[in-house]
Amino acid sequence: MTLTSRYKTIKCSTKFLSVFIKDLGGFKVFFAKAVEYFKSNGFSHAMGKSKYILLQAKIAGLNHTYTNEAPFEETDEEVIKHEYRLLIPDPGKLSNQIKTFSLSPLFSILMPTYNTNPQWLTEAIESVRNQIYPNWELCIADDASTNKDCIEVLKKYEKKDKRIKVVYRNENGHISNASNSALELATGDFIVLLDHDDKLSEDALFWMAKTINEQPDAKLIYSDEDKIDDKGIRKDPYFKCEWNYSLFLSQNFINHLGAYDAKLFNKIGGFRPGYEGSQDYDMVLRFIEHISPDSITHIPRVLYHWRIHKNSTAYKADEKPYALIAAQKAIADHLKRKKINADVELLDNQMYRVKYMLPDTPPLVSIIIPTKDNFKILERCINSILLKTDYNNYEILIVDNNSEDKNTLDYLQEIRKNEKVTVLKDKQKFNFSSINNKAVNHVNGSYLCFLNDDTEVISTAWLSEMVSVGVQQGVGAVGARLWYPNNTLQHGGVVLGIGGVASHSHKRIPKGKGGYFNRATLIQEFSAVTAACMLLPKKVFLEIDGFDEENLTVAFNDVDLCLRIREKGYRIVWTPYAELYHHESLSRGEDRLDEKNKRFFLENEFMLKKWKTWIENDPAYSPNLTLKAEDFSFAWPPRVDLYE
Repeated sequence: MTLTSRYKTIKCSTKFLSVFIKDLGGFKVFFAKAVEYFKSNGFSHAMGKSKYILLQAKIAGLNHTYTNEAPFEETDEEVIKHEYRLLIPDPGKLSNQIKTFSLSPLFSILMPTYNTNPQWLTEAIESVRNQIYPNWELCIADDASTNKDCIEVLKKYEKKDKRIKVVYRNENGHISNASNSALELATGDFIVLLDHDDKLSEDALFWMAKTINEQPDAKLIYSDEDKIDDKGIRKDPYFKCEWNYSLFLSQNFINHLGAYDAKLFNKIGGFRPGYEGSQDYDMVLRFIEHISPDSITHIPRVLYHWRIHKNSTAYKADEKPYALIAAQKAIADHLKRKKINADVELLDNQMYRVKYMLPDTPPLVSIIIPTKDNFKILERCINSILLKTDYNNYEILIVDNNSEDKNTLDYLQEIRKNEKVTVLKDKQKFNFSSINNKAVNHVNGSYLCFLNDDTEVISTAWLSEMVSVGVQQGVGAVGARLWYPNNTLQHGGVVLGIGGVASHSHKRIPKGKGGYFNRATLIQEFSAVTAACMLLPKKVFLEIDGFDEENLTVAFNDVDLCLRIREKGYRIVWTPYAELYHHESLSRGEDRLDEKNKRFFLENEFMLKKWKTWIENDPAYSPNLTLKAEDFSFAWPPRVDLYE
């Protein structure tokens, strides 16, 4: 639903929702649906006397103004979608669920303190004491604070609640040493980290405990998070994906809230001095080296509120340059321990790039390009490869699928003279999957690069980058960053479920924009990437029997291919450092036009049936984000059950 754009401000307060819109028609309909949704899910306790009350005051101080600044900003509708996520399910219902748990893990919450603002420290401690799940201990290590008010708060709570343990260090040792002192107090099954000025959602440990009961082999559990300012206003929720190793090497998305198996936490030695500011990042990098990806679990709920103030990393990362450098060092250490030959670069957006090195003997890459009667388009593509590619060990196979145009035929005859280029005639009716499958039988490379003839190389290192990523252990396919000619994004990875089967992440976002938490600019894993430019080991392609040429002749064959690769346990990686233009659909026309509708419908239905579970639950995306657009905006209605 689109609301009027003439009046862009909605103010949410703890007593009422003021709507400054002349034409209330659209909003009233939407609001009525929202109220109905809340009530039908047992949230009448969150509704007040005024018909405009949306949230209960105790949940959060929502004295905040949102503005409608699309794209990638919250619209009027997004306000309600966001506020919904501030609701906490009925504590009584959650308490009843706790009674059914067969496991009652003890959570040891580590909190180092040093001259903490007494109000923030009090709020942090109270957020633990208000937990619906009761089996916890709060292990506080004060790092020789000189602020008497801070010490008084600690002593008060130490006496007030026997679950609160405090050790007072005699000398300041900084956060890693202080955290390790807190760790010495811990006796729990899982270690949880809480900064001294942040807050837990009151249902945080409930969901952690519930997850452990459902997945007793879990070793690392993490949740979504948001930020809270000094007025108690919450904002910037980060709705995360499932475990994504490549993304984790680009940013510490686990961060908060995390729960870690205590035995392993102690085994790796807790925190390492010398990594202050990114000691958590370093710890997790060491932690994951001892566990399988299957034992890492994500809870798609905001369970942690990260305090924003001028001295916090949440406020501005470059306020703590030492933290950025420590993280860079931690990632480099991790790669060295895993014997991965790579450099780590700190990016301008305070994220990281792992720059993998090519092997001493780079593999031969076979670039396969199907074409028909597209002389100018094909020529531009081939010239861009030959003139701009700094990776030397490649061959090009052009597959001519029934070209009749004289200029095209003349060009194909001429280009054969280039020693890197071979032309293969394929006279079958157009079937993208079959054409590429047959072409693989005629190439020599150990790596395949499927490339559309309507692409054009931008970055000279495009193939070097894709190969350097593709040769890493466990990688099954690599995708590139593709731009429309107007420098808006055409392909930033494939997200399942958007628009039905799948669509492209951050489609049409302008160049220079980072997207949702910089995910339009970072190396990461997706469930699929487009075959408009895809590189993969030939052995993997043969292992899964190539493209499905029977059921997917044109549409979704690349998505299906990637999902079958994922089923085999391989990772699908997208890198923004391999850049090409994609003059989309110039070669075959828009796929959904008249005569092709029937075929598209059948292929669409095939995918929806075959990959239903994946499409409904893309691990590289969040169920809190929309399936109606590619911009990572909030989902409505929510796709996360508040009680399950």
